[in-house]
Amino acid sequence: MNGASREALAAARERLDALTDNTSVDAAKLAEELAAVTGLLDREVSLRRVLTDPAQAGEAKAELAGRLLAGQVGGETADLVTGMVRSRWSRSRDLVDAIEELASTAELIAAQRSGALDDVEDELFRFGRIVASSPELRAALAERGTEARAKAELLRRLLGGRANPVTERLVVRLVTHPRGRSLDGGLDALSKLAADRRDRLVAVVTSAVPLSDEQKRRLGDGLARLYGRQMHLNLDVDPAVLGGIQVRIGEEVINGTIADRLDEVSRRMAG
Repeated sequence: MNGASREALAAARERLDALTDNTSVDAAKLAEELAAVTGLLDREVSLRRVLTDPAQAGEAKAELAGRLLAGQVGGETADLVTGMVRSRWSRSRDLVDAIEELASTAELIAAQRSGALDDVEDELFRFGRIVASSPELRAALAERGTEARAKAELLRRLLGGRANPVTERLVVRLVTHPRGRSLDGGLDALSKLAADRRDRLVAVVTSAVPLSDEQKRRLGDGLARLYGRQMHLNLDVDPAVLGGIQVRIGEEVINGTIADRLDEVSRRMAG
């Protein structure tokens, strides 16, 4: 993507991250609904042109999208999509590509939350190797005359019980709705999204009360410097923490009061 579309996609990624910071948001459901919106806009060319028409006011486009999605998807999905149509897009297709990327990313967030992101990344790679080594399988999955339902059933027989459900859903969507991409190209794009997601450490932060913006900034900056990696905070509130904070990064769990932990981070940064 270029120009306006690149900026709009970057903003949409930030909104998705902010939304899924709330661990009560069902990332898998969000992914399913975003994928459904992708399918709708991919089919309805005139609709996506209206929603990306630079001559129309952003609020008017958002209102139209909101009316179309009302009752069809959850509030989180509707908010994401209406926010996206408020932005400017260089091409109408870029909006659909961006929503599809967010759907895939939401699936990867679901895997990340369950500690399965490494498995998903590995399974995507291994599935690509299997397809590359089997011309018959590649032909069956790429055959245009084969119904999507039949391809999905073939994939479920191949992957069901052998791969993470996130991997299975990602591959089934790619094969049944390729949107002009080759299977290899689609798998490469999914693997890159998984690798990009994995490169960022995730800290699950549970506190007795919501953290202030300043506390979140200080904690995120301090942990990023300590671990030498970009740090993403998944925030949750649990009164049982009794005025303190718990930070979980992978298998490591750090307990302490907010003030003590922030002070410790600062001292270690300085030392």
